[in-house]
Amino acid sequence: MWVVLFCTSALALLTKLGGHYVPASWLSNPRLQRINALIPIALLSALVVAEALTNKTKLVLDHRLAGVAVALVALMAKMPFPVVVLSAVFTSAFIYHWH
Repeated sequence: MWVVLFCTSALALLTKLGGHYVPASWLSNPRLQRINALIPIALLSALVVAEALTNKTKLVLDHRLAGVAVALVALMAKMPFPVVVLSAVFTSAFIYHWH
């Protein structure tokens, strides 16, 4: 366990230090900037899906998926963010207590 922790910490440090040596011309590339703008969106989407569809190592379809589906519909309807979150919360809670 400690070996894994040490190795991942060292890898994170080396990655951060390596970022200081990347030439500025590479970072100003428009293609790289477009890709870099999409990375947080992709990571957050993957996290939401992983948390909504899994329970430890099992794939589950439960109240969380219904909440995510309602949130997606609210986002597509261009609802304000608090409405999106509250609609997902109430849908998930309703299905959890109904089931």
